[in-house]
Amino acid sequence: MKAIRRFTVRTVLPEPLRPLEELVLNLRWSWHHETLDLFRDVDPALWEAVGRDPVRLLGEVAPERLARLAADRRFLRRLHDTAEDLREYLTAPRWYQARGAAPACVAYFSPEYGIAAALPQYSGGLGILAGDHLKAASDLGVPIIAVGLLYRHGYFSQSLAPDGWQLERYPPLDPNGLPLTLLREPDGTPVRVRVGLPKDRELRAQVWLARVGRVPQLLLDSDVEDNDPEAREVTDRLYGGGGDHRLLQEMLLGIGGVRAIRAYCRITGHAEPEVFHTNEGHAGFLGLERIRELVTGHGLGFGEALEAARAGTVFTTHTPVPAGIDRFPRELVARYFGGANEDPDVPVEHVLALGAEDYPGGDRTVFNMAVMGMRLAQRVNGVSALHGRVSREMFGGLWGGFDTAEVPIGSVTNGVHAGTWVAREVFDLAAREVPSVVESSRGWEGVLEVEGGEIWRVRRLLRERLVVDARRRLREAWRRRGASEAELSWTEDALDPDVLTIGFARRVPSYKRLTLMMRDERRLRALLLDPDRPVQIVIAGKAHPADEGGKRLIQDIVRFAGDEEVRHRIVFLPDYDMALGRLLVQGCDVWMNNPLRPLEACGTSGMKAALNGGLNLSILDGWWEEWYDGRNGWAIPSADGLASPERRDELEAAALHGLIEDQVAVAFYDRDAAGLPRRWLEMVRHTIATLGPKVLASRMVRDYVEGYYGPAAASARAMAADGFAGARGLAAWKRRVREAWPRVAVEHVEGSGEESPQVGARLAVRVVVDLGALDPGDVAVEVAYGRVDDTDALVEPSYLELEAAGPAGDGRVRYAGEVPLARSGAFGYGVRVVPSHPALPVRAELGLVALPPAPEGMTNGDLR
Repeated sequence: MKAIRRFTVRTVLPEPLRPLEELVLNLRWSWHHETLDLFRDVDPALWEAVGRDPVRLLGEVAPERLARLAADRRFLRRLHDTAEDLREYLTAPRWYQARGAAPACVAYFSPEYGIAAALPQYSGGLGILAGDHLKAASDLGVPIIAVGLLYRHGYFSQSLAPDGWQLERYPPLDPNGLPLTLLREPDGTPVRVRVGLPKDRELRAQVWLARVGRVPQLLLDSDVEDNDPEAREVTDRLYGGGGDHRLLQEMLLGIGGVRAIRAYCRITGHAEPEVFHTNEGHAGFLGLERIRELVTGHGLGFGEALEAARAGTVFTTHTPVPAGIDRFPRELVARYFGGANEDPDVPVEHVLALGAEDYPGGDRTVFNMAVMGMRLAQRVNGVSALHGRVSREMFGGLWGGFDTAEVPIGSVTNGVHAGTWVAREVFDLAAREVPSVVESSRGWEGVLEVEGGEIWRVRRLLRERLVVDARRRLREAWRRRGASEAELSWTEDALDPDVLTIGFARRVPSYKRLTLMMRDERRLRALLLDPDRPVQIVIAGKAHPADEGGKRLIQDIVRFAGDEEVRHRIVFLPDYDMALGRLLVQGCDVWMNNPLRPLEACGTSGMKAALNGGLNLSILDGWWEEWYDGRNGWAIPSADGLASPERRDELEAAALHGLIEDQVAVAFYDRDAAGLPRRWLEMVRHTIATLGPKVLASRMVRDYVEGYYGPAAASARAMAADGFAGARGLAAWKRRVREAWPRVAVEHVEGSGEESPQVGARLAVRVVVDLGALDPGDVAVEVAYGRVDDTDALVEPSYLELEAAGPAGDGRVRYAGEVPLARSGAFGYGVRVVPSHPALPVRAELGLVALPPAPEGMTNGDLR
């Protein structure tokens, strides 16, 4: 008989062991080796049996064992020291505290977080990145409050049918069996946040608190008894359900998340956030709630509140394709934010306008969450330099009239948290040989002097660990598919700890091309079975439950990997999660990535492999396009621009196979008299020394603090000063400029010195502008100048702001200046008028520009 309800009964620890609960409830253990060692020694056999989950460990350890530990002086001394180390970590000043003026608090919103396998609230790269962001912020002392949802079934567990088809299972999660506590009011009652719904309904949620080092993480949970059945299911699954369900999840995350933060700060006395960081569009509704707070609490109008809220908001986009963005039917959003549920402080027409694709090529019938997020944020970034460029092209319509290069979307390249992903043995080797790297992340060049034999020894150990675990997982996967023990003896020899090992693990949308390596199965077999330089490939990945195409790709790879001839050299391991991901990035010699360029926004698995001494073999996309230097791995040539996807895949697969055969395998197996691959080890040392400081999440978080959080806090303070005078003034100015802009015109442009100029000369430019109802202080008149291409378009132009040179009559104003001619060759210039205000971080913010009339056959967009 099945239980009708599942719950967790927690162990009552003996008094001397109470610090264990303190250690369990702070997820720092997920990246702190000494704490994990302590948990292991509570009961080594049980530790392995519960999957190294400290909560399960303490829930299942025998009372007799606890009694012995409570009397074990050596264990108690270690427990005391570990608990004291945690307290010091949580309270001592760190990098951020030495910075001086900085945001008192940053709120970080994400729909998923990959903190630890024991808290399965992630599906892929977005969640893993968010988890690494919190851990690095904690290590640096950055005062972040994180907000997300608690999914009662998390993401799915993956298994395979006998025919290799992906099967999904959603095991229930009991929050009481997770490292969480309920956020409670001072009287002990659980906090409830409420979000209004149509038909006088409310969506209520309780708030679970996780501690990620120094970072409090608030996870909203709608499975509470005072919700109706539909509302209780809102936080059932990560990325589950249809349009209404997803919209409700995102309303709860954004609107409910802000309300949860207010409750947390009120109860704990924590500083209120000055900056709100929206990690992808799912949490975009947080901006609406902040606008509502400002209208209700400070008497601002909607436009004024919008300026105050967006000044302190950072929006990070993670997708390079429109299909990756949540878009809802406008009528669905209107139903939830309009009618009887409409908040008079946040009119539904304003809500719909924020998410409207009202630009050339946009779909007027949808509400775009990323578009809303960008309109509600004064600072926007992609997650690699290439992704920043792609995003400027993709969202350029929001800033119509400006060249793509001027679209105000920057980039912060993602990073990874070394403590989470780097093997203990690698840390120990670094601590002995290059201690400054471990202690302060300095002196990376010292890696170049580490003895090759020691690196090779560690790499072989990690490869063997992966092989042993892969065999175990392989046997279990085949058992679940119906194989008998007698059929599985071959798994004992699957993979080889001395063979070149390539890893490929990720989500399985079509653009990541899981099966590219199979385009030429004959050639792939030859690589796997080469008698002198064999290759083995370990593959893992999950397709979205609704992605039939992705499931077919998995089925294809499983079919090939099940062939008796090659199954000892290529394996697919189901149920890809953080634990398996860690084994793969630590144990593989090469990390392979072959997406369709430029559809990989960043991709961080290869960074993790690099920190462990692995080399990358990748299409020049995401972070690899930015940091590949010819010595830290191999770049797969990309056949961009081909009309036929089939032909492109064929060419790129051939290039991939050629690289493995002619370069990768040769370097790995070319050994000296001591049996060491000298050239390979040189590449490994160079990779760690040069990529190490770049790929760290600590570098990423510092970039956010210095380039985004600090400036956003300064803007927010300026908007809020003197009773929000800044926000009121900026909103009024924008309204006046937008109304008057149609009359702004460049009437006359002339330049002297254009005939046969020489380098070092100056070009005098004079312009007459009709400002209509605007004043000269409302605008900047600029000359864009520099090299021109064969179509006369300016290439990476420089800008010179012209000076007002007096009235020209009838409201017109003269402007003049001198353009330096600092380079020879084809040169050109153009003139434009743009809005100008001290509170604008960039002049493209309003998307308004006035250009001279275009000469016949030309367009103003060329700025010639």
